Amino acid sequence: MVEPTRDLSAAEDEVVDLCRELIEFDTSNYGDHSGPGERKAAEYVAGRLDEVGVESRIYEKHPGRSNVVARITGEDSGRPPLLIHGHLDVVPAAPEDWTHHPFAGEVADGCVWGRGAVDMKNMNAMVLAMLRQRLRDGRRPPRDIVLAFLADEEAGGTWGAQYLVNEHPELFADCDSAISEVGGFSFTVNENRRLYLVETAEKGIAWMKLTARGTAGHGSMTNKDNAVTELAAAVARLGEHEFPLQLTPTVRTFMEEICEEFGIPFDEKDVDATVARLGPIAKMIGATLRNTLNPTVLGGGYKANVIPGEATAQVDGRFLPGTEDEYFAKIDELLGPKVSREFIHHLPAVETSFDGGLVNAMSEALLAEDPGAKAVPYCLSGGTDAKSFSRLGVRNYGFSPLRLPPELDFAGMFHGVDERVPVDGLQFGVRVLDRFIDMS
Repeated sequence: MVEPTRDLSAAEDEVVDLCRELIEFDTSNYGDHSGPGERKAAEYVAGRLDEVGVESRIYEKHPGRSNVVARITGEDSGRPPLLIHGHLDVVPAAPEDWTHHPFAGEVADGCVWGRGAVDMKNMNAMVLAMLRQRLRDGRRPPRDIVLAFLADEEAGGTWGAQYLVNEHPELFADCDSAISEVGGFSFTVNENRRLYLVETAEKGIAWMKLTARGTAGHGSMTNKDNAVTELAAAVARLGEHEFPLQLTPTVRTFMEEICEEFGIPFDEKDVDATVARLGPIAKMIGATLRNTLNPTVLGGGYKANVIPGEATAQVDGRFLPGTEDEYFAKIDELLGPKVSREFIHHLPAVETSFDGGLVNAMSEALLAEDPGAKAVPYCLSGGTDAKSFSRLGVRNYGFSPLRLPPELDFAGMFHGVDERVPVDGLQFGVRVLDRFIDMS
């Protein structure tokens, strides 16, 4: 096979401006409709696609909560299309906490700074820059590509991916695989070896409201049926409980790969100690070794001398693929008979195997741009829109390729202060994605 001619200099220049301009749109998602919404960013994306002859459509379930969907015709439309999706919303940011204003899109110290630089306007910019140059150059992808730039991912995707999957599944009906965020970034082992973590699994999400009911009364009286007492004890049991270690196929493979690279034995009896050696990503990986549950909100009562008849709490639960039933059984045991639970938000855990042509394409594309690269699967402790698309039978991978300097705490910048992405990392991502498209 003859290697295609690649001059991506225009895309490498453009990706920086695209990332900056996307960041300048404040698309903060507060979990309701009080934020500015995604409409202006969606119109910007649609305009950039239109400039290279790609027709797109904006879908909204609620005014301002905009989703852009487009289809690029490939050389062989008989093959299942590849879905590339990214979200346009971001979590809020307080400007006074940042070195550079979170919505200014400034370039400083070799990085693009701002909310979304990591999560995930960087990937949106890389995809746009890469595809715009391909289309300007007349290089069609080998198969059709479905593009989805989505709303509301940061609050579970109700107005974004969930809405489209529920009400417009025909847009993605023939897609068999997808790439998106939180994967493909490098983890440096040494100067000659970098592992690129490809997300193949995600923990499930269970945000729950807990309610205890008792007998209301005067605060000066003895009360053996106090809702606050009952709730507080249940929340303490949940918060203090440590779920047992459970190695899913993805996590086991990751641990075996990382131990081999560092030349240390894989001790299943002390996996936590191995993870602790991973530096900046230790916290991110450690959360995938077991199910977790964290109390986050408490509420009850309205006056110091009144015992309320009801007390409530909220908790954030995350469960590994294949463990959902046992997870909720344990939670119910810890809650006891006097505290009930209901879902605020419930999404499944997902996992796919690390094999096949798409995985080979990722590995080969990375190696072509970084001879020290090795792609390895990992499990994400959070969640993405992959959960929604998995309901359509789509195999989902987190593959937003970035070669990063070893000193950059990339994982710590997700939803953090001073979020930033290296300029040369964006340019690397453009080149890798372009190769990946040709190989996929």
